[in-house]
Amino acid sequence: MKEQFAIVGIIPASEKERVQKRKWYQGKPVFPMVFLALIIAGCFACDLIMTKDPAYLDLKNFNVAPNREFLFGTDSMGRDIFSMIWYGGRTSLVIGIVATALSAAVGIIFGALSGSMPEWADGVLMRFTEILLSVPGLLLVVFLQAILGKANVLSISFVIGITSWMSIAKVVRTEVRELRTREYVIVSKCMGGGFFHILWKHLTPNFISAIMFMVILNIRNAIVAESALSFMGLGLPVEEISWGSMLSLSENALLTNAWWIILIPGMFLLITLVCVTDLGNYLRRRFNRKESNL
Repeated sequence: MKEQFAIVGIIPASEKERVQKRKWYQGKPVFPMVFLALIIAGCFACDLIMTKDPAYLDLKNFNVAPNREFLFGTDSMGRDIFSMIWYGGRTSLVIGIVATALSAAVGIIFGALSGSMPEWADGVLMRFTEILLSVPGLLLVVFLQAILGKANVLSISFVIGITSWMSIAKVVRTEVRELRTREYVIVSKCMGGGFFHILWKHLTPNFISAIMFMVILNIRNAIVAESALSFMGLGLPVEEISWGSMLSLSENALLTNAWWIILIPGMFLLITLVCVTDLGNYLRRRFNRKESNL
């Protein structure tokens, strides 16, 4: 009979011990964060670890397999792939970060504006957002890049960022419609607070955790978009080194059996994307757990 009853509100001693013994790293993507930190540090400190000039065309040593002199081999133009990996990774990461910063800024402002407006205006803005969401993102990127002309780091970052804010805007709009009736927001409006003051001081701190995982995953999506454009010949030119432009040489690599030209940049790109995805999924689970505890 005793087993049919349990004391409510009191954690058993065994449960307390289990909670206390839980290590700080349990449940966290430690290995993905470590790998990602190492890759980011190597890319942004590439001037210290590059063995050769990544842009130097050593025509005497083209399509050389990995060896002691060329740790990752050379490509079809004689460039050192080891140096190109770190230098090109910095370019890809910069594109991902700049594009994500732009998409987050546009998504937050547009979503907050929509959530603060009357019903009819909010409906119009959300219909416009859903129309953009229904169009394939890569198609929008290709269309805008064709309008801008020759691609460079800034134009690629702008095009990717300006076409990837819609999902963030929808989440921000939902959060703002819930927060706009809070007492501190109403008091700030009565005291003359403007739209951007209320957004920065009162709204953003309350919904930033809800979109953080989306911001992290947008970095991944931006890197993938740049790589896809370069692979199709619509992205950065070959002389502008990035992981995507390195993979654009894959056709020549397959014809010459130079597997290292495809495999090594592809591995670095894949590891980075997996690590960023794991970090974003961890932030999503953490936010959902907080929401369920409220």
